[in-house]
Amino acid sequence: MTATVVVVGGGYGGASAAKALDDVAEVVLVEPKEQFVHHVAALRGLVEPEFAERIFLPYDQLLKRGRVVRDHAVAADAGAVTLGSGERIEADYVVLATGAEYPFPAKFTERDTAAAKARLRAAHDELAAAGSVLLLGAGPVGLELAGEIKAKWPDKAVTIVDPEPELLGRFPEEFRASVRSQLDELGVELLLGTSVETPPAEGGFTVETADGTKITADLWFRCFGIVPTTGYLTGELAAARLPDGRVEVTPELRLSGQERVFAIGDITDVPEAKMARAAAEHAEVVAANIRALIGGDGALSTYEAAPPAMALPLGPKRGASYTPESGLLDAATTSEIKGADMMVGRFATLLGLG
Repeated sequence: MTATVVVVGGGYGGASAAKALDDVAEVVLVEPKEQFVHHVAALRGLVEPEFAERIFLPYDQLLKRGRVVRDHAVAADAGAVTLGSGERIEADYVVLATGAEYPFPAKFTERDTAAAKARLRAAHDELAAAGSVLLLGAGPVGLELAGEIKAKWPDKAVTIVDPEPELLGRFPEEFRASVRSQLDELGVELLLGTSVETPPAEGGFTVETADGTKITADLWFRCFGIVPTTGYLTGELAAARLPDGRVEVTPELRLSGQERVFAIGDITDVPEAKMARAAAEHAEVVAANIRALIGGDGALSTYEAAPPAMALPLGPKRGASYTPESGLLDAATTSEIKGADMMVGRFATLLGLG
């Protein structure tokens, strides 16, 4: 009999794993969103409404044999996944790929595409009308959002506040210096090593940082705060859940204590940056291991956390990238890698649309 694999979550890792297993198993992909959301490009979609149309991709061409069930998991154990509808799907293998919540506009909680587009357009209109913007968090999301805003509206004032004393401290100085220099050229005010109280939800405001700097802005965005989505795990699977919501995994990306339950992406405790690239690499290992288990032959593959690397666009034409192999890559290369089209074409191909 053909093995059944239930993949919970249709983001970067889940979609990749489901597609990779479609030819050897009965794959059921459980995903509450109406369409795949290319969140890597969400910030571009915020500033460019026409670009926002390109970040929602249908699931109907992803699988040839398997099926996509539009629902969410309310419980998952070692042998089955229970959906919000009440349906219980028995599984020989379970792949947990439910990702993490992150503040809008970097990620959306809306499950209906029309609702997500409407929210994004409303935020665009509010941003377009603002003369000044405060971004809380100088990680990749905050920096990328600052670059997108300045590329669209060069005269709009943008301030970034972060309690960390250094910008992108895990990376070499040459990369960090390039990013700082380009932010200066764009006119982005960067306030590091300090913090502010949460501004009001609506309307203009003035806040004061911990070191006494006053900031007046019309609008603000939170650009930090990852919350893994693992509250649906039950029974034996719940035992692998850590206090911060992530799950403990083995080198084979099995859930700790489980033989046939795997985890991918943001929910894992793999010590690395949580990015789409890492989720896709997790999916390769998990798919290879499930194929080996189904076939009953071959040693299982193990996953090694990738060293720090980043492609950081600051709008379509600016930005910097770093890889351990190539070192610092300039703005033109960053645009070619990511900034120009935000990798829309690559993920359209994954969804069977390219």
